[in-house]
Amino acid sequence: MYRRLFLHSLLAASFVLPAIAVAQDTKTLTIYTYESFVSEWGPGPKVKAAFEETCNCTVNFVGVADGVALLNRLKLEGASSKADVVVGLDTNLIAEAKQTRLLEVSGIDTSAAKVPGGFTDDIFVPYDYGHFAVIYDTKTLKNPPKSMKDLVEGDPSQKIVIQDPRTSTPGLGLLLWVKSVYGDKAPDAWAKLKNRVLTVTPGWSESYGLFTKGEVPMVLSYTTSPAYHMVSEKTDRYQAASFEEGHYIQIEVAGILKNAPEQALAKQFMAFMLTTGFQDAIPENNWMMPVAATSAPLPEAFSKLVQPSKTFVMSSEEVAKNRKAWIDEWLTAMSVK
Repeated sequence: MYRRLFLHSLLAASFVLPAIAVAQDTKTLTIYTYESFVSEWGPGPKVKAAFEETCNCTVNFVGVADGVALLNRLKLEGASSKADVVVGLDTNLIAEAKQTRLLEVSGIDTSAAKVPGGFTDDIFVPYDYGHFAVIYDTKTLKNPPKSMKDLVEGDPSQKIVIQDPRTSTPGLGLLLWVKSVYGDKAPDAWAKLKNRVLTVTPGWSESYGLFTKGEVPMVLSYTTSPAYHMVSEKTDRYQAASFEEGHYIQIEVAGILKNAPEQALAKQFMAFMLTTGFQDAIPENNWMMPVAATSAPLPEAFSKLVQPSKTFVMSSEEVAKNRKAWIDEWLTAMSVK
C-alpha cells in the first residue's frame, strides 16, 4: 500500500514539475496603451486572448488616459521604461516620439496595411484609422453643423464637449483640423468656438461619457462612432456631422522600445497586429477602420457612415515643429472672456 502511494505520488510529481517549469518559462509582454483599448468592451481582451494562444506568454496591458498621455509617460520614464511595446500613438506624434530615441526599428513587413493616402515607416506599424467628426444626438439637435464654419459660428446654446490637445490624440486632432481649415486665423476661430464648449476633458472616454449621458448634444469623436450605437445598441440616434470642408484623419500606430525586456516577443506581437487575430478586434471593439484584412466583412452599419469628401492630414514633422506653439494659441484663445 505504501509502495502504491509512493508510486502515485511520484507519478503525480512527474506531471506537476514540468508544469511548474513551463510556468516559470512563460514570458510577460508589457504593452503600454490607452485606457479605452484595454477596457472590457475594448479590443484589448480579445487581442490578449488571441496572441496568448500563439506566444506561450502573458500579455500585460498598462493603460493611460490617451495617446498624448502615452507619449508623455514614455518621455517621463525614458530608458528605464518597463514597456516592450507602445500601442496608441498616432501619426501626428511619431516625429516627436522618434526624437526621444526610445524606439527601435520594427523590421516588420507592413505591405498588408492599407490606409487613405498611404503610410510607411521603419519604426511604427499602423493598426487602425478613422476620421475625426462631431457626433450629435438627433433627439436634441435637429440642425447639426454642416461645416467647421457652422460649428465655430453656430448657436452657442448648443454645446459641444472636446478633449485637451495636451493629453488627448482626438483633442490634438481637432486642433490640427481647425488649423487645416483656418490657418493663421485659427486663434479667432477658437475664440468663437469657446462659447460652444461646455467643457474640455483630458481624454476621449470622459467626453463621450458626458455625451451619452445626455449632458451635451455634441462631442468630438470619429465618423465610425455611430457604428457602435447601430451595432451594439440597435439605434441610429447618434450620428456624425458631415463637414463640407472635409475631415482630419487619425492613423494609430505601435512601436517597440529599444530597451524592451522582451524584444523577440515584441516583434512577434507587432507582426501579429496585421493578422486577423488582431484586426478582427478593431471594427466592433475599437470602432475604427482596420488597416488589414479581417476574417469577415465589416458590419452593415459601416456602410452607412459619413464618407469624408476630403481628408486633411499634416506631416508628423510639421506637427512636431509647431505643436507647442499651436497649443499655446489654443490656450490663449480659449481663455479669452
